[in-house]
Amino acid sequence: MKLVLSPEQQQLREAVRAFLCTAAPLPKVREGYDPQVYARLNGELGLSGLIVPEEYGGAGAGLAELAVALEETGAALLPGPFLATVFATVAVTRLGPAPDKELLTGIAEGRITATLARPDADADITYDGTAVHGTLAQVLSGMEADVLVVPALGADGVVMAAVELAAPGVTRTALETLDITRGQARVVLEGAPARVLGSPPESGVGDRLCVALAAEQLGVLRASLDAIVAYAKIRVAFGRYIGSYQGVKHKLADMHCKLEQAESIVRYAAWAADESPEELPEAAALAQAYVGRACFEVARDHLLLHGGIGFTWEHDAHLFYKRAKADEVLLGPPRLHRARLANLLEL
Repeated sequence: MKLVLSPEQQQLREAVRAFLCTAAPLPKVREGYDPQVYARLNGELGLSGLIVPEEYGGAGAGLAELAVALEETGAALLPGPFLATVFATVAVTRLGPAPDKELLTGIAEGRITATLARPDADADITYDGTAVHGTLAQVLSGMEADVLVVPALGADGVVMAAVELAAPGVTRTALETLDITRGQARVVLEGAPARVLGSPPESGVGDRLCVALAAEQLGVLRASLDAIVAYAKIRVAFGRYIGSYQGVKHKLADMHCKLEQAESIVRYAAWAADESPEELPEAAALAQAYVGRACFEVARDHLLLHGGIGFTWEHDAHLFYKRAKADEVLLGPPRLHRARLANLLEL
């Protein structure tokens, strides 16, 4: 088991962090998705192709490297379809020995952004041999993505289909979401042209999505803690820095403990995905059961410790708070993952 980043992973982290600091600083986050930043993210760093196999133009890296990148994009609150594209890539690369070359190559080159219909989506999507029909109530980055990867019921069972979201027969409606840095859309498919990518993977996709999301949540958690620690060193109340008050110090210590535990859990889960698949189900369930809630609690407390200024629209605290809450329930609330973990452990 490896819980410490390798030198190569540290270099990746530093490169992504440096890029995001200059290309997508927090003030720019409020402007929303910038396709030019996304293009540079892929053109200069190749992040969209990080886990795409080398034969399709990607880097062929593992989930451990992807987790490093997602931690940084989470800390920067990167807007746009990067996480959604990661979800779609995870699903497509698990479709068997010969996944869809056209889609993976386009993702690796940064030409295609994609999204994945939620595995637990309450939708009846059907495939008639050439087109898909049905409605998806919530699609992550549905307005920005180019391709939707969706399970659909065909004549011979469920298949994974790819739908061009700009094609005829597709209607997208932007939803009003809690997290203003990353949108969702209602997608109606009325005879939308589709191509079959393969049969749904038997296992592993949902667990890898949980690990990927937990990595982003770890970044949000870390950035929230860094922000309030920095503020506690300069904010003066009643003639003292607020960081000198026992109540604040204890709260910051508790937040740091949550960060340390979350980091270990994410590192372990990413390692399991790459090196020990038999341990992945429990590791992934633990990641979402713990990290999602810990991320929200730290983001919440970081907002509260900022005092009145933290509640204003001008401050960044509410951006972290909302991303943390949206991520916490993106793949189901923590209680569902706790229940799954208990079942896996036969408790």
